[in-house]
Amino acid sequence: MTLRSLTGLGVLVLVALAASAVHLTQGTSAIGFGDLLELALGRGDELTRDVFMGSRLPRLLAGLVVGLSVGVSGALLQSVTRNPLASPDTLAINGGAWFAATLVAALGISLPLFLQGSVAFLGGLLGAGIVLALSGGASGPARLVLAGSALALALGSLTGLLLLLFEEQTQSLFAWGNGNLVQISIDAPAQGAVAVVVVVLVAMLLSRQLDLISLGDDAASSLGVNVRLVQLAAVLIAVLLASLAVTVAGPMGFIGLCAPVLARLSGPWIKDVHKHSVLLPLSGLIGIVLVVLADVLMRLVPTGTFGPGVPTGVATTMFGAIVLVGIARTFRQGGTVPDAPSARTRPGSPFRFTTLLVVGLSVLLVGATVLGLLAGNGWLLMGDDRLLLGDVTHWLTGNAGPVVHYTLEERTPRLIAATFAGAALALAGCATQAVCRNPLAEPGLLGVTAGAGVGAVTCISFVGTTALWTINAAALVGAAVAFVIVYAVSWRGGLDSIRLVLVGVGVAAVGQALIAFIIISASPYDTQLALTWLNGSTYGRTYDQVVPLVLVVLVGLPLLLRHRNDLDVMALDDDTPRVLGLSLERTRLLLLVVAVVLTAASAAAIGLVVFTGLVAPHAARAVVGSRHIRVLPVAMLLGALLVSLADTLGRNVIAPDQVPAGMVTALIGTPYFVWLLWRSRA
Repeated sequence: MTLRSLTGLGVLVLVALAASAVHLTQGTSAIGFGDLLELALGRGDELTRDVFMGSRLPRLLAGLVVGLSVGVSGALLQSVTRNPLASPDTLAINGGAWFAATLVAALGISLPLFLQGSVAFLGGLLGAGIVLALSGGASGPARLVLAGSALALALGSLTGLLLLLFEEQTQSLFAWGNGNLVQISIDAPAQGAVAVVVVVLVAMLLSRQLDLISLGDDAASSLGVNVRLVQLAAVLIAVLLASLAVTVAGPMGFIGLCAPVLARLSGPWIKDVHKHSVLLPLSGLIGIVLVVLADVLMRLVPTGTFGPGVPTGVATTMFGAIVLVGIARTFRQGGTVPDAPSARTRPGSPFRFTTLLVVGLSVLLVGATVLGLLAGNGWLLMGDDRLLLGDVTHWLTGNAGPVVHYTLEERTPRLIAATFAGAALALAGCATQAVCRNPLAEPGLLGVTAGAGVGAVTCISFVGTTALWTINAAALVGAAVAFVIVYAVSWRGGLDSIRLVLVGVGVAAVGQALIAFIIISASPYDTQLALTWLNGSTYGRTYDQVVPLVLVVLVGLPLLLRHRNDLDVMALDDDTPRVLGLSLERTRLLLLVVAVVLTAASAAAIGLVVFTGLVAPHAARAVVGSRHIRVLPVAMLLGALLVSLADTLGRNVIAPDQVPAGMVTALIGTPYFVWLLWRSRA
């Protein structure tokens, strides 16, 4: 290591020490730097000592542990995958570890730190294993981010389900799940520090082998390196480090992405940064600086009566998402994303078959609607348990009894909302996947869903929950703002599909961080309410609230059908539409606007529902081919059927309690998505 490199590392150490010194002066007590200096000189009082040892030192130590471990973890993952976007977040390691830890808490199991770390390690390893196996190693950064983001979305929905169903057992885990350095004692960060230092030293032993692997697998093998063994060891170490960080302070968003990227950008000042003996500790130091500074900034935010404050992970996620967007901006026009086999142009099914399929799905949708009307907390049954369809007829004619009238008046708007929300998301998914030329794309990846969530949660926190029309309007505004940002940032002499997806993922991450920030800082005790809305609930819907959604679907379907041929050629490449005389950018913008309006209308009506916009269009293409004249109606009916059944199932599976429809679609969509990735991994 050269003198210049040592100097650079030394400067970074000084920055970390300065940030740590400022960090120690922050807190709810009136103990400042002078008091801590007196304590260091052995003249401090007992109160100062208790505050320092019981609160401030544990929190700082947790920040040091998390920054070091996640920074080194990200550097290892990026080196092994040769992917600048690889990190514990994009590989779903954090999502898997958080889900595993929440599951243990929901079951009421109390474990020592070592076993907590083991559980988080297994969850993180499962997440990373699925993403690496299914993303198709050499497929490029965009596919890795798509796979990891979608799997993290699924794991997040499952974790949210646990938080809702086991509220007492999982209290405070929402804040912890966003990366919180608050510690009840010094035991956990101290034990974590020992473990992290040992694991980092082991990682340093792989430095030379990783340097050789960076030259290429063949070159490394010719020099005697067992490439697969070293890669496996590096991944296991990276997962272990990320899991230790989650165990100590929860998932700290995007530090594992930012720290190695910033370390490599320091090449003009630190010449040896390409060597892992420098890259790994440098990434760890940068991770420490980022985490400590983020915590310093978050502790400056006024939090009212909520003592622990805003989780540090909110700030790191925002910063990391900006870095992700910056990297996305470097991708050049004309990039492609590997397709799933069923997304490529293929002969469509016969028109007669498509017609019969549409009729069959319509009949199934009617049956699902009838089931939804009859099923719930109190089925409409006769004494011999036969379904009382006559009660529905009496209700339609205004002759039903008060109980039946009340029950159906409550259920009908919910069913309408679920049905049309599913249809809207499916249509939006068709447009999104054609524009992005990727069947793994989903409307939420454009940041629209997260933007709608920011608008709605802001309204819930600052206006209240009674003004439902205001919530809907806020959701629409939030979705529109998010889309404008994504489109404007993605534009660089044209709109590239890879850039659009990556920027959308970054904006979606910012949106999720803002949602957590608003909930915890402004309305910390409305967490369950916000979680319910964010996971797609039809509870309490009225006819007036679903009318806008119905109108949007009735207008959106003809618009997309009118542009069915444009969707067909846009799904191929950028050149074919231009050769055929299509105004590509204008048509692309129009179709994306339609997708945004459909997604925002669905979010405003029932909250955030995941995977419907991914599963329904892909399933439709698999059955009727890639022509959108067939795909659009079939996907719309499949989406409506999926969300309608999800809502009915959610209202009945744990009645009288309810599971939000979005969580049910996550449970259904996750295995389908894994299967889809497996088919398209080549």
